[in-house]
Amino acid sequence: MKKILSYILLPGIILTIASCHKFLDVNPQGVVTEGNVSTPDNVDGLVIAAYAWLPHEGILNQKMSPWLADIKSDDSYKGGGGIGDQEPWYQWEVFSLNNASIGNNDGIWYAEYEGISRCNTALRALTTLDVSTYPDKDQRIAEMKFLRGYFFLDLKRWYKWVPYFDENVPNDSIAKIPNRPDTAQSDLYLWQNIYNDFSAAADVLPVTQSDAGRPTKYAAEGEMLECLMWMSYEQDLNNKVINVNTSRLSQALTLADDIINSGKYSLAPDYAENFLYSYDNKSPESIFEWQYSHDDGTPNGNLNGGTPLNAPWWPPYFSCCDFHKASYNLVNAFKVDANGIPEFTTFNDEEITDKNTYFSHNTWDPRFGHTVAVPGMPWKYQQDLLFDSSGARDPNNFGYMNSLKENVESDCPGLVNLFWMFNSKNEIAIRYDRILLQKAEILIKLNREKEALPIINDIRQRAANSTARLKFANGTSTLNYKISLYQDGINCTWTNAFAWQALMWEDRLEFAMEGVRWYDLVRWGIAEPTLNAYFAKEYPRNRPWMKDGHFTAGRDEFMPIPQPQMNYSFGVYKQNPGY
Repeated sequence: MKKILSYILLPGIILTIASCHKFLDVNPQGVVTEGNVSTPDNVDGLVIAAYAWLPHEGILNQKMSPWLADIKSDDSYKGGGGIGDQEPWYQWEVFSLNNASIGNNDGIWYAEYEGISRCNTALRALTTLDVSTYPDKDQRIAEMKFLRGYFFLDLKRWYKWVPYFDENVPNDSIAKIPNRPDTAQSDLYLWQNIYNDFSAAADVLPVTQSDAGRPTKYAAEGEMLECLMWMSYEQDLNNKVINVNTSRLSQALTLADDIINSGKYSLAPDYAENFLYSYDNKSPESIFEWQYSHDDGTPNGNLNGGTPLNAPWWPPYFSCCDFHKASYNLVNAFKVDANGIPEFTTFNDEEITDKNTYFSHNTWDPRFGHTVAVPGMPWKYQQDLLFDSSGARDPNNFGYMNSLKENVESDCPGLVNLFWMFNSKNEIAIRYDRILLQKAEILIKLNREKEALPIINDIRQRAANSTARLKFANGTSTLNYKISLYQDGINCTWTNAFAWQALMWEDRLEFAMEGVRWYDLVRWGIAEPTLNAYFAKEYPRNRPWMKDGHFTAGRDEFMPIPQPQMNYSFGVYKQNPGY
């Protein structure tokens, strides 16, 4: 699958041609059209083109890179070379300066719909073929519906109100589809459309694929589960969570159990295996993985376009650009008490005044060492290369803590230095640990918290087992790591309230710096109190640029519809509340 993802064909040209008025009465020669690719020999090109767009999680004016969601949470700072370096991202993260005309937002909308158009182009071509001449027809249709659902899921979580259309909608009718119809009393109909795409895919896709990177039945079920987790926390038209729908949670539980009981997935013995180039397509908890490549016959390879700015500014190892910096709030969250339990209420009381004292006198959840790069400690498990504070480009604003998960070793074969530090390490988009914790969340919300306890403890036990790579060259541990299982009546009282607190904490640490935290805060309906408490602490702690940090409930849960799209719609689209 890495090979086929190196191809990007011409659906954009096809769509442009399809939308243009006829200007000559002769058939042009050498032009790609939907008609002349709708053959068994050529249709795979359209399928591959849709696949090729999926992993191009581009920066600036490209697709929705997961880490961009982190800077809207309390997990990370924007980073880079100061507030003015990609200033729109700074405006996003303080919320009060965000607006419909802000930069770096329109490109996300445009690029996600480019992916959707590629899927719809492929689907229209596929439906004209006969199974007798193209035996893979039904499976390829299912794959395209999965990918289309994926693009729409990105859009839905980012903007909330988006126009949905499938391959049956003529191109000249798309512009007439509203993003928020006058009759809409909630956004559940949009979620249902996205869910239906994944459901249709799950009905057809096999449980295994010979090509890495093609979705399976369980990948589709994982995305159905994600949709239901959002649909269960029902929001009103002002983005407020007004109901937790236990019927949908029960439906979601069935999907989680189907994936878990399949026996096809398990937790990797070491947490690190989910974030290492050498484990591409090898982690036992990978359900769906974005495929990247290099040295594949193309000039630069099919590289991850979403993370090249996130390596430290650290010559000669990395040349750019120090974005996506771990917040001190997140660093504090990894501390544990003497019993190895999170410091739920006091975790953020301590200020980091002296780094050496701070790290030496505290005890840490092992996942910290896999998530955050700290000066003086090995970079990405390289015991012979200690990270240097000189790698911080603007420490006065953004500190010294770098994100590790999306980065690679300095000598990684997949590292491609184009000044921006691209790499071809895969990203696991759907992971088994997420399914497990979603099941635990469902059980707690269904007042079955006792059943959630062993699931959360399994996640914690794996974290406890993941310290072998967290060593200095002399074999000593990089930090004092300790993590304990929850024991009802011994080190905690496992009430529903405590279980919910433990679940939210586990979710944060397990998926820290992976773009999950922001969406969880919005989905649970706690973004406003969480982020305003975050700003209240950060600004006095020598973060002067956070003076503008303020989250307005009913507005800031979602990004504004980009103003260019509002203009292009000629009144068909409605702007999100508050913008």
